[in-house]
Amino acid sequence: MSSASDLLKDPMVLRELIMDHYQYPHNHKLTDDASYRSVHMASDSCIDDITVQSKIEKGIVKDIRFDGYACTISTASTSMMTDLLKGRSVEEAKAIVEEYFRMIEGNEYDPDVLEEAVAFQNVYKQANRIKCATIGWNAMSQMISESEAENE
Repeated sequence: MSSASDLLKDPMVLRELIMDHYQYPHNHKLTDDASYRSVHMASDSCIDDITVQSKIEKGIVKDIRFDGYACTISTASTSMMTDLLKGRSVEEAKAIVEEYFRMIEGNEYDPDVLEEAVAFQNVYKQANRIKCATIGWNAMSQMISESEAENE
């Protein structure tokens, strides 16, 4: 597999990644399992209206799911996030989320930490798309914070 640094060099590959995650989103189904945390997020500037669920046990992100109505950027970025964070420790997940926000804000970041999510490297140039690219990530960040607060 190519490294994320290699992906950055080919805009067509990045576009294909985004379209693939939009058309065939991963982990795109909610559960009725009460042990999952759930956060609903809606945008006032786009059609984005999603619910993100996560199961965090013993400091590990066991599962992440989402569903709702969302634009291409929101759907694809949330799909990539679910793949990237599942199975990680809360500390790792938190660090990855922070790295993603650095990239989205146009700051220096480590592309290899973000894997396919580097597809959103240029979102910072389009202020109207930042909310789309971060809506699912914000939901997950909130659930990570809630989990940490419970375990203090």
